Amino acid sequence: MINVSASRRRILSLWLPRLPIDRIKRRLINEGGDTRDDAPNIVVIKDSNALLIHSLDEAAARWGLTHALPLANARAICPDLTVHEADIAADAKTLEDIADWCDRFTPLVALDAPHGLLLDITGCAHLFGGEARLLKLLCDALTLRGFTVSAAIASNPVCARTMNRHVHGRIVPDGEEAIAVNPLPVAALGASGAITLGLRRAGLKTIGDVASRGRHEITARFGATFTTRLAQALGEGDAPISPRKPPPDYIVEKRFAEPVATDTVIAMSLYSLAATLVAAMAQQGKGARRLEALFFRTDGAVRRIAVDTGQPVTEARVIDRLFRERLEALSDPLDPGFGFDLIRLAAGRSEIVVQQQRDLDTHVHDSDELAALIDRIAARIGGKRVIVHLPQDTHIPERAVLSVPAQQNLTAAKQADWPERIEDEPPLRPLRLFERPEAIDVIAQVPDGPPARFVWRRAAHAVVRAEGPERIAMEWWRPDGQGFTRDYFRIEDEHGLRFWLYRDGLYDREIDPKTGKPVQPAWYMHGLFA
Repeated sequence: MINVSASRRRILSLWLPRLPIDRIKRRLINEGGDTRDDAPNIVVIKDSNALLIHSLDEAAARWGLTHALPLANARAICPDLTVHEADIAADAKTLEDIADWCDRFTPLVALDAPHGLLLDITGCAHLFGGEARLLKLLCDALTLRGFTVSAAIASNPVCARTMNRHVHGRIVPDGEEAIAVNPLPVAALGASGAITLGLRRAGLKTIGDVASRGRHEITARFGATFTTRLAQALGEGDAPISPRKPPPDYIVEKRFAEPVATDTVIAMSLYSLAATLVAAMAQQGKGARRLEALFFRTDGAVRRIAVDTGQPVTEARVIDRLFRERLEALSDPLDPGFGFDLIRLAAGRSEIVVQQQRDLDTHVHDSDELAALIDRIAARIGGKRVIVHLPQDTHIPERAVLSVPAQQNLTAAKQADWPERIEDEPPLRPLRLFERPEAIDVIAQVPDGPPARFVWRRAAHAVVRAEGPERIAMEWWRPDGQGFTRDYFRIEDEHGLRFWLYRDGLYDREIDPKTGKPVQPAWYMHGLFA
C-alpha cells in the first residue's frame, strides 16, 4: 500500500481505448450474434467524405490495422473484415453508464471525453484496501463486462492521463511524477499533432527530453498552454476536474458482502442510513432539503431516487417515510435484479435548522403538519405538481397570481398579502380564470355597453343582469404589454349562470398599430363564477 500525502489529491484516470467496438460486441452478445474472437471487427466513421477506422478490436489490430486508416486500405489488408458504423451518441451513453457505475468508488467522477473518466479517490482508497486493490477491483470488473481498460493513479489528472495512455496499472507516488513520465514519448502528453511533430523534428522524443529544455524556450516555440500541460504532467502543478454531479453536502453508504434483494432488508438498510445521516447533520445543526438514494446493482446498473422537502428534515423516520412514499409511487418499480451490493444516501442540499418554540405555539405545529403533508404528496406525484399561489403587484388578471412549487414557497404563501374581500358582497373576479381567453360572439345595444346576448361554445346566452365595466389598461412599459384597453363585465344569463367576459379595445378610440386604422373590438370569455 502506498502512503498518500494528505496535502495532495489522488486521481484515478480510466481509459477505455476500444469503447465503440466493445459496446457493439456487448450488444451482439446480448442479441445472440456471432462474436468469435478471431473475427476482425472495426468501427468506421465518416471524415471529409472518407470512411476511416474509428475503433478496432484485438483481432483487427493483429492484422496491422490502425486507428484513422481508410476503410479501403483496411479491406485490402484484411478482406474478411466486419465493419460497423460509428454511433457517437451511443458511445457517450455507454460512457455515462460506466461513470454511474464508478460512483460506487467515489462520488467525484468526471468525464474525460471521448473514452475516459477521471475519479477523485482522495481519502476513499482505504475503503477498498488501498489504491492498488481499488485499481485492480475497478479494472477487473470492467474487463469482466467486456471492456478493454487502461488505468493509472497520480496526484493530478494530467499526470494520471499521461501514464495510462502508455502504461496500464501504474500508481505514481506523490512527488515522483517526473520520474514516472520522463521515459514516455511526447505523444503521451496529448498535445496536437502539429506540436508533437515539431517536438520530434527538434529531436525531443520523450517527455524527459522536453523537460530538460528551458521552459521559456518551450513556451516561445509551442505556447504557454503546452508548457502548463507539461508542468502538470511532471507534478509541478495541479489541474481541476469537473465532476458530472456536484458533491453532496453529506453522504453515507452501506456495502454488503452478499448482494441484498429483499424489500425488508433494503428498507431496514435505508432507515439505518437515514439515522446515520441525521446524526451527522445534527452535529452542525443542519437538516436536509434534498435527499437522494442510490442503489447499485451487481450487474452495474444504478438506480437514483430523489425526494425534496419544504423544510429541513432532522428525523430519520421522516426520511424513511418519504422514501417509502416515493418507492410505492414509482411507475418503474425498484428492481434489485441479482441484488444490490451498495446503497448510498446523500443530502444534496442542507440548511441550518432554525429553532422555534414548539410547545406553546399551535401555529408552528400546524405549519409542520402542513409541510409534512406537502412533502408526502410531492414524493408521490412530483414536487412540480404541488403548487401554491402568490399575489403579484399588477392589475392584469392573468398576471395577478403566480403559481410556484409549494415545497420551496410555503413560507411566502403564508405571508402573502391578498386583497381584502368585502363582507356580504359577491367576488369582483372569479377565483379561477381560463388559461387562455376564449373568443365569443356578442350583440350589444350600444358600442360601449354590456352585451345583451352572446354565443359561447356554440351555446346562446341571453343576458339578464350585467355589472361593469371594469376598465383595465395594458402595461405599456413592459415589452409584452402592448395591447388594447379591456372593459370587463360580470354577466348573468337567464339560467343564473355567471360569467366574466371583456371587450378588447375601445370603439373608435384606439388605433391598431399594425393597420393604422381604428380598432374593431373583439369579445372574450375569461372566467366563470361559482
